[in-house]
Amino acid sequence: MPSAFIYLGIMLIVIGIWFMLLKRPVYEAVLISFVVLLTVTGTWGNVWEYIDSGLSTSLIYSMTAFVAMSIILTKTKVIDSCVAIILSLLGRVTGGAGYVSVVASSFMGALSGSGPGNVMATGTLTIPAMIRSGFPRELAANIESNASYMGNMIPPSSNIVAAMGAYIALYPNENMTTGQFWVVLWGISLWFILQRIVMVWAFCKYYKVKPMSKEELPSLKEVFKNGWQGLLIPVIILLPFVFDYLFKDNFFTARLGKDGAKYFSSSLLLFIAGIAAFYTCLITKDKSVVSPQGIAKMFASGIKTISPAIGVCIIGYMIGTLFKDMNVAEEMEAFIVSIRFGKLGMVLFICVFTCVLGMVIPGSSLVVIFGPMFISILATVGVSPLLAAAMLPCICGVMCGITPPLGLGMYAGMSLAESDFDKTFKNNLWWVAAQFIMQVLCLMGWLPILGL
Repeated sequence: MPSAFIYLGIMLIVIGIWFMLLKRPVYEAVLISFVVLLTVTGTWGNVWEYIDSGLSTSLIYSMTAFVAMSIILTKTKVIDSCVAIILSLLGRVTGGAGYVSVVASSFMGALSGSGPGNVMATGTLTIPAMIRSGFPRELAANIESNASYMGNMIPPSSNIVAAMGAYIALYPNENMTTGQFWVVLWGISLWFILQRIVMVWAFCKYYKVKPMSKEELPSLKEVFKNGWQGLLIPVIILLPFVFDYLFKDNFFTARLGKDGAKYFSSSLLLFIAGIAAFYTCLITKDKSVVSPQGIAKMFASGIKTISPAIGVCIIGYMIGTLFKDMNVAEEMEAFIVSIRFGKLGMVLFICVFTCVLGMVIPGSSLVVIFGPMFISILATVGVSPLLAAAMLPCICGVMCGITPPLGLGMYAGMSLAESDFDKTFKNNLWWVAAQFIMQVLCLMGWLPILGL
């Protein structure tokens, strides 16, 4: 057996014991695994090099900016008005509460970047609405959790920054802009949103679900009047990247040069989050929340959200550098390629492999540590490297979030729906299976993807 698999096995065992058995935070589990790997590999002499590598990765600062933005969006409750508008529009159709959950939670998840947190935020509105409409409790829990974890693969989620970094590490001369990468991600996400909508429709037919009662629906005129400004937030975030994609060659490169256009594209990740957060502060009704003292309290209470997410990524980069020194990725790639899978066989293998790893390792860590290896392996069998990179947040972040035992979204939805564990688990298997099938269809290139 290649030594790479021994190191991977050690990491999985340590994380499994620390996180799943001892119930300690995941960032602790990843840190302990790093310490154990340093000891086993005898690389303590390089520890400062690994720490410097983790802290000097520029993408970490982009992740921090978007996580900080998500805290402001969540704490000010500006996007609650967006959910109310979607509810007033879709709640009138049969199973409307389920469709609201898919659309609103995908949108909210992309902004917040937290699967379980998003379940608890939007689920307090959508899950009771679904149950009152006739959805079984276990189904309501799974619709919400599976929709919420869509945020891991829809820009501007921080997982996406890590995936783009993995692609750039392999193909530094491709001159790909952030806008181009995001457009491909949106193209992929549309298929998965459609898949969830179709499943909601099918379950509604099976359980004979009814529309929401008129008494429960908010007035569209009233909620639009109070919350239309919140609808501009996704425009502020997404429009610059669309322009970057559409006018990269004809406008930005012509005026700024090739390098200038490249650096302009990269800088979008830093300042767009700040602009969106500033706009949110301007339109917030309760100005006391966004006063200097209020913002300080906001981030003080949100530090538990920022620290684990960023900490896991930093430690993940440190482990990635250690693995690079030990040639772990190269050994694993050589071993997997030597099995001589065809394109379909390799796609199936990678999807199963990431699903199993995601049961123990957080999706963001998977992308950081093994992302370049997954891209390289898939490219050897004819998968577009750009498509493989854009699918990383999906096959790692989303699948990790919905698959037990690490499927934290299911547990969050189950607690709100007060559903039975066995029924929720069995129903969740339908969603996991559909997610898996969609991943294979996308990676095989059997579905047209916007931007490719």
